[in-house]
Amino acid sequence: MVQTTLPQASARYVTGKDIIKAEQINKTFPMPDKGEMTVLRDISITLHEGEVLALLGRSGSGKSTLLRILAGLIPASSGTVLYNGKPIEGPNQNVTMIFQSFALLPWLTVEDNVALGLKAQGIAKDERHIRALKAIDMVGLDGFEGAFPRELSGGMRQRVGFARAFVMQPDALFMDEPMSALDVLTAENLRGELMELWTSKKLPTRAILIVTHNIEEAIQLADRVIILGQNPGVIRAEMPIELPHPRDRKSPSFIHLVDTIYKVMTNPKQSAQEILSNANNTPTFGRLPHARAEGIAALLEVLQTRGGKRENLYEVAQALQFGTDDLLPIVDAASLLCFITVNEGDIELTEDGKRFAAADILTRKHLFRVRLLACAPFARKIHEALVQQPRHVLSEEFFEDILDEHFTQNETEQQMDTVIDWGRYAELFEYDATRGVLMLSQPEINQPEASPTAP
Repeated sequence: MVQTTLPQASARYVTGKDIIKAEQINKTFPMPDKGEMTVLRDISITLHEGEVLALLGRSGSGKSTLLRILAGLIPASSGTVLYNGKPIEGPNQNVTMIFQSFALLPWLTVEDNVALGLKAQGIAKDERHIRALKAIDMVGLDGFEGAFPRELSGGMRQRVGFARAFVMQPDALFMDEPMSALDVLTAENLRGELMELWTSKKLPTRAILIVTHNIEEAIQLADRVIILGQNPGVIRAEMPIELPHPRDRKSPSFIHLVDTIYKVMTNPKQSAQEILSNANNTPTFGRLPHARAEGIAALLEVLQTRGGKRENLYEVAQALQFGTDDLLPIVDAASLLCFITVNEGDIELTEDGKRFAAADILTRKHLFRVRLLACAPFARKIHEALVQQPRHVLSEEFFEDILDEHFTQNETEQQMDTVIDWGRYAELFEYDATRGVLMLSQPEINQPEASPTAP
């Protein structure tokens, strides 16, 4: 069991001086024969130098509208937007935008697309060439300077979009759902590369503002998250994200933040302060990837057969005739149990993974049990609770009530299905579906031994 403390909702992440500050922003749009529609109400936010700020909200929360108001692309109906302390009137030339659609001109090469903004500013050709090549190199597209957009993958086209923004050296970089049009692996790689550039201070910008509906993306990238309610868009909560980079999506602290923000976003009638306060007082368990134990074993066998060396995940998925998205939960599960390592889209067997793949069934079960107790807090909690009971039996409902504090009903059911499957495979505990109870497995009762603890 892991106790994770969230930042208080009233806490405010503060870094450098204010770059952009919005005060009491309201935005309405006229409706034919229906008066006006209010999209944003009483929004006050500040983008500080040296921070990544995420605007997080569902459809209808006015995220993109607010982003455009802050950039000066559209006016607010009321309220003030300040840049370096001065009101902005019209497009802010010190802000560069990256959109979810790549918005590349198909008749221009990569270099010409990247240099387009510089050309509009009247920058000399030689300087445009130097700055464009530097930005292209920064996003890993060197060698593709003369390629046309039609020759590039979706991920490469979005890299061009990033380079086109970086080359302008803006004070503030605004991103509107920049990864939403990409596949899962490409988006994950781009997020990692973006944060590597940012944390190493290689990005030519003083602050980043990203709009997203993806909770994990917001937590992975941002120093601070502002959660917007919807219809109209209002600020429901503001949270600093004080996790070190690079951030582990499978860590209990990360998962706890995801679950808490999910509750804020899906319970609009409940006070965000109350949800955050309850989250601070509630122990959390890491989310188990929804993969069967036999699927994990099969993946390890395949990797061992292929030599056990580092391989590209996409190529492994192709060899297994799996969609990459279908393989990811199994990969996440094997990684959680430390049977494989995952790095930038490549996977490799660990020494434990190699031992598992080469072992007989009983040895596999023992290795799985050891890793399950060490790496899955909820499985360990079930085992400890069953050991402490005189008859070594507890109802399934008892554990579902614990999960209900962290997950939706559907997710609770999936978590129980997964932990039961893994526990059975490991011969850690058994499950009687007729009675709806979990029982300590017979080998555990007959041969009690010290349970491995988390490292």
